Amino acid sequence: MEQVIRTRGLTKDYGSVLALDDLSLDIGPGITGLVGANGAGKSTLIKVLLGLVPPSSGEATVLGLDVIRDAAAIRARVGYLPEHDCLPPDVSASDFVVHLGMMSGLPRVAARERAAEVLRHVGLAEERYRPMGGYSTGMKQRAKLAQALAHDPRLVLLDEPTNGLDPAARDDMLGLVQRVGQDFGFSVLVTSHLLGELERVSDNVVILDSGRLLRASQTRDFLDATGTLLVEVIGADAQTRMGHALAAAGVPVQARGGLLALDPAPELGLDVHDLIRDTAFDLGVGLVRIQADHRRIEDVFADA
Repeated sequence: MEQVIRTRGLTKDYGSVLALDDLSLDIGPGITGLVGANGAGKSTLIKVLLGLVPPSSGEATVLGLDVIRDAAAIRARVGYLPEHDCLPPDVSASDFVVHLGMMSGLPRVAARERAAEVLRHVGLAEERYRPMGGYSTGMKQRAKLAQALAHDPRLVLLDEPTNGLDPAARDDMLGLVQRVGQDFGFSVLVTSHLLGELERVSDNVVILDSGRLLRASQTRDFLDATGTLLVEVIGADAQTRMGHALAAAGVPVQARGGLLALDPAPELGLDVHDLIRDTAFDLGVGLVRIQADHRRIEDVFADA
């Protein structure tokens, strides 16, 4: 499989801070979530991959191009959404995206056509002629995403695209990220310090901790079933009664928020699904769902 990003022994030492520490990883096509706490080295890695910051040692390639020798060629093939606000407040989104499209090599007419297209895709078609200084945070993030897509890149690097967004706007942005990777067919590297945020949109996850690689694998490999069953019933009183009845039947159970978490022991010889349904029926309790519990990305840090 083609490696979109490859690093070997990549280190970036600022003197007072070791931002990347002997980092070796391979990232293929699709959507890859780069996850880690603030200060884990995510933004530094992106800057090194773009050729904006030279590594102290080691090597890295992007789309087969060396980050030191071929930095300009990499930037011509890669779209970049920076973490921090960088939008000129008195410029419209349309003019901004056109300008950056032309800087990436598009002729003016093609840049205007492409700007209209990507602004429509990110949901700014009706607002594209307004000065960006009057945009909400969510609209500004969409404008930054549009400029990252304007020149039809092969790879898009998105640095904290949900930063500062409320939950609804964060969900919308994650949906756009998923669309960029799945519908548009771009390879995407998207960073977040919110560990569970990228589980639903990423094909693969890379976890950094203090500049070192903690784990890299397909997202589904992080989310193995734990053996625990989660049960939801209607009403807090019903949950309490259901929990007591299942415990009396010999099934270890504990409350987890609005759910019951059951850890059925195989040696009990019980068909736990039937027991749950029968218990709910006997108690007259409304059973909403029974589902397997899965590990979360947060569990990787707990294990480490």
